[in-house]
Amino acid sequence: MGKPTGFMEFQRELPPDRSPLERLDDWQEFHDHFPESKLQAQGARCMDCGIPFCHSGTLISGMASGCPINNLIPEWNDLVYRGLWKEALERLHKTNNFPEFTGRVCPAPCEGSCVLGINELPVTIKTIECAIIDNGFAQGWVEPDPPKKRTGKKVAVVGSGPSGLACAAQLNRAGHWVTVYERADRIGGLLMYGIPNMKLDKRVVQRRIDLMAEEGITFITNTAVGEELPAKKLLDDFDAVVLCCGATKPRDLSVPGRELKGIHFAMEFLHANTKSLLDSGQQNGSYISAENKHVVVIGGGDTGTDCVGTAMRHKCRSLVQLEILPQPPDTRQADNPWPEWPKIYRLDYGQEEAQARFGADPRIYVMSPQRFIGDGNGHVKEVHAVSVEWTRNESGAFIPKNIPGTEQVFPADLVLLAMGFLGPEEAILADLGVERDPRSNAKAEYGKFATNVAGIYAAGDCRRGQSLVVWAINEGRGAAREVDRHLMGKTGLP
Repeated sequence: MGKPTGFMEFQRELPPDRSPLERLDDWQEFHDHFPESKLQAQGARCMDCGIPFCHSGTLISGMASGCPINNLIPEWNDLVYRGLWKEALERLHKTNNFPEFTGRVCPAPCEGSCVLGINELPVTIKTIECAIIDNGFAQGWVEPDPPKKRTGKKVAVVGSGPSGLACAAQLNRAGHWVTVYERADRIGGLLMYGIPNMKLDKRVVQRRIDLMAEEGITFITNTAVGEELPAKKLLDDFDAVVLCCGATKPRDLSVPGRELKGIHFAMEFLHANTKSLLDSGQQNGSYISAENKHVVVIGGGDTGTDCVGTAMRHKCRSLVQLEILPQPPDTRQADNPWPEWPKIYRLDYGQEEAQARFGADPRIYVMSPQRFIGDGNGHVKEVHAVSVEWTRNESGAFIPKNIPGTEQVFPADLVLLAMGFLGPEEAILADLGVERDPRSNAKAEYGKFATNVAGIYAAGDCRRGQSLVVWAINEGRGAAREVDRHLMGKTGLP
């Protein structure tokens, strides 16, 4: 703790975001950067607590409390305060393979459990983390580090999202030959095509992938394991297989009119947009355009926010976002105490942009779509929705109940379904004979990651269900450790 009074001397301060209306004209990241002096002041606010809840990485009330990858936060906060940036980078990389990703897209459960946050605003952990790794790349400190010795063992990783990349990086570090299979035309999975450019610049993703390739990892794109490549062939060609294929089956909305044109799953919209942007700067027109359209986004999570931000950049005519849950309170409630993740109202970047353009937060809470109405030519024209109240059923579970007389009609030329994901797709698990849990995910115990099929492991969203990028990294690292133990009889991986 370099400055014992830092938390009393300095207030929490974040780097300013670019103006919401200005950033709607491009696809660049919307965060600006802090000068070193301000970052050092923010690092000085860290109290180096006796029990640093920020890196506890536990689940409380079903939500992450503290960092799931156990980042050594007080240590690198102090090193930044002292101006020891290279040493801070070394501490950061000990637990996190990809701080440039988490520093941009993680919701920062570490900050939600910061001890200072009990009665003050928490330390700006996420901002400091991102600054450390960006400075490391700028200074040339992040270089390829291939293993000194190879074990001769070969491992296939299916899926190149955050869990797959973390697993591959750790297995390669242990000296195994690693091949990563990806069905898309670019490596990165969710990081490449599921998160828009303005939140995670794809040059940042590609920079890390290129580094991993230089370290000896083989990447194979345009190959859907279980379809073009029989999954069982991996068992013949590799000593172990790790499934990191995500939870990509979207939750649908079974209401009248669902068959109408103009209704799309969120990932269909986001994937096509980013691919067209990367392929041609959107000149090829191979994406679902929201330009001059009335847009309705159904679902209030991060994916819904990304749909809002993307539609706003297309210059949509209007936009509303329907959320079935109630609006969160402005402050923590008694049933949501520290160090739980604070369930409070937040204006994320997409909603901030819509508010700046149209005058209000686009979210309409406790609202449930009931049917889609067409224009007579097979295309959606309206969304009919009704307000709901949450009540307990006979078993005590909360369920939404429609409120009579509250129906609203929203004009809609484009409807985007962003209601989450139900689990992994069928082909690869069925082909390999991998058992599923009651939620249809690959059945594999957390901490062991082994499936019922010898030599096959599962990690990330395909095992735990839809979750945070930081949990995916946690699982990828854990699966790599257990695979290394399986192959070598022991492991030195953390």
